[in-house]
Amino acid sequence: MAEKVLEREISGTDFGRSGDRDLGFGSVVTEQAGPRFLNRDGSFNVQRDGFGLFSSLNLYHTLLSMRWSKFLGLILLLYFLSNVVFGSLYASFGVAGLVDTTGSAGNIFLTGFFFSVQTFATIGYGTIHPIGIVPNLLVTVESYYSLLANALITGLVFARFARPTARIVFSDIAVIAPYHDITAFMFRIVNGRSNQLIEVKAQVTLARFVNENGKRVRKFDALTLERRSVTFFPLTWTVVHPIDEGSPLWNCSEEDLRDADAEILILLTATDETFASIVHQRSSYKPDEIRFGYKFVSIYNNKSGERISIDVRRLSKVEAAPIDFAEALTDSAVSVNT
Repeated sequence: MAEKVLEREISGTDFGRSGDRDLGFGSVVTEQAGPRFLNRDGSFNVQRDGFGLFSSLNLYHTLLSMRWSKFLGLILLLYFLSNVVFGSLYASFGVAGLVDTTGSAGNIFLTGFFFSVQTFATIGYGTIHPIGIVPNLLVTVESYYSLLANALITGLVFARFARPTARIVFSDIAVIAPYHDITAFMFRIVNGRSNQLIEVKAQVTLARFVNENGKRVRKFDALTLERRSVTFFPLTWTVVHPIDEGSPLWNCSEEDLRDADAEILILLTATDETFASIVHQRSSYKPDEIRFGYKFVSIYNNKSGERISIDVRRLSKVEAAPIDFAEALTDSAVSVNT
């Protein structure tokens, strides 16, 4: 009964002001220790079993979202197999059904394959041609098949080019560094493409285990940011969460974050100026990807009289922060579970 009352109280709170037990992964999952929720590339580290082979298959979505190398390789495989199948059918008619006036192929199967390629691509050199009703009917079938295949492939290629996606590059590590009179959690991002992103917004959430009523449960807290959004994003943005007394990271050491199985989840939302569409990017940081007592080196190139420029090779480079910061953090560390 007490647990149900607690859950009702939590569900009625404002996520921006207090922790929540579920960020969309389910309360049962979030109460279990285990691997990270978000992989560094933004994909969810989840698996769904029990679906049938074709029940969850969405071929169109799969072809749109797969990598270009896999997509082009799959199209090439489809093109090759299609011509092998039709070429073998042409070859089954023998030299009486498929005539090569040049004789350059020298093999009936190669002749059938090359004739299929010419038919599929509507090349039509005329040196190879079918004879008889059945071979010409097969040409009709392949022409119809190639018409649909080329139309679908063309549409998929256009959709892949036209679909807006974000490629925001995150720093390999995050840092907890001096910030004014306190410390702050920081990570850096840069646009990995030449397109322009505007109204970039960041949501940063800390997931960790805490002790509540003698029970170890996972809690989600939205971290307050120095700046939740930037209007323009032409160069780089260092996202900063000041660690003051109201922060769930207050007085936390690296060991505390490890013991709490902490993970910092990040969601970026922006408007792609080219397509006027909203794009998203996700990532996360685990304790072994957070450096205490370090700060990012300057990413800007100091060249007087020239355009403002940055060196993205320094995106993840850090340098040691003043040693008194690390000592003060160690001396005042309090467990994140309290």
